[in-house]
Amino acid sequence: MSDRRRSPKIIAIVNQKGGVGKTTTAINLGAALAEDGYGVALIDLDPQGNASTGLGIEPEDRQLTTYELLLEGRGLSEVLAPTAYQNLRIVPATPDLSSADIEMYSNRKRSFLLKDALNAKDVESLDLDFILIDCPPSLSLLTVNAMVAAHSVLVPLQSEFFALEGLSQLMLTMREVRQSANADLRMEGVVLTMFDGRNRLAQQVLADAKDTLGELVFKTIVPRNVRVSEAPSYAQPVLDYDPTSKGSLAYRELAHELTSRVV
Repeated sequence: MSDRRRSPKIIAIVNQKGGVGKTTTAINLGAALAEDGYGVALIDLDPQGNASTGLGIEPEDRQLTTYELLLEGRGLSEVLAPTAYQNLRIVPATPDLSSADIEMYSNRKRSFLLKDALNAKDVESLDLDFILIDCPPSLSLLTVNAMVAAHSVLVPLQSEFFALEGLSQLMLTMREVRQSANADLRMEGVVLTMFDGRNRLAQQVLADAKDTLGELVFKTIVPRNVRVSEAPSYAQPVLDYDPTSKGSLAYRELAHELTSRVV
C-alpha cells in the first residue's frame, strides 16, 4: 500500500438498471479495499438500503443516515457507522431517503448537497482513502448528486442483451454533469458482473464492451457465483462468507486492479 492520500478518492458506483450487481460490487469492493489496509467509507445512497443490510446494519440501528447527511447538515463523521470489518465504515440508508428527491428539488444547490458534505472539513480527520457511493438503480437527483461529488464513475455491467444500450444513456448523463457541474468527472471503468463464460451472449457483450470502451473495461471479470448470491442473506461480504470462492477472488483482484490505477 502506498502513502495515504491527502483526500479520499470518491467513486460513484452507478447503473440505472437494477439487478446488475451494483450493490454487491459496492460491498465487496469496499471489503476488499479495507482488507488491503485502505480506509473505506461506503455511502448507501439507495433508499432500499441493501448495502446497509449486506454489511449487517440492522434497520433499528440506522439512527443517522444518508438522509441526515444530505438534508439536515450532519457531517460525514457523525453519520458514519462502523461495520464488522476493520477499515470499512458505512453511511446507512433507510426508506426515508426515497422522499429526498422531492425535498431536494426546492433547494437551489440541490445537485451539490453530497459534494458539499464530502468537502467539509470533518472529512479530513477520518483517515479515508476511498469513498464509494452505492447509487440507486435510476438516473435520479440522488445519482446526479453522486456524480457531482465523485471523481469517477464505476459501472457494473451484467452480460446481457441491451446492456450497452443502458450504458450509452448513462454516458449521456455523465456528459451533462461534466458540462454543468463537475468538469473533472471521468469514467473509472466498466466491470463485467455475473459473467458466465459458457454463454455466447456473455462473450459477445464482453467483446462489444471492449470494442466500444477499450481500456475502460476492467480486466477483472466477476463470475456468476452462487456464494456471491448467498452472502447478503448472511449480512456479509462474500469475502467473509466464503473467502476462497471465485467471487471473493474476483473482487480482491478488482480491488488490486483499481488501486493500481488510482493510488
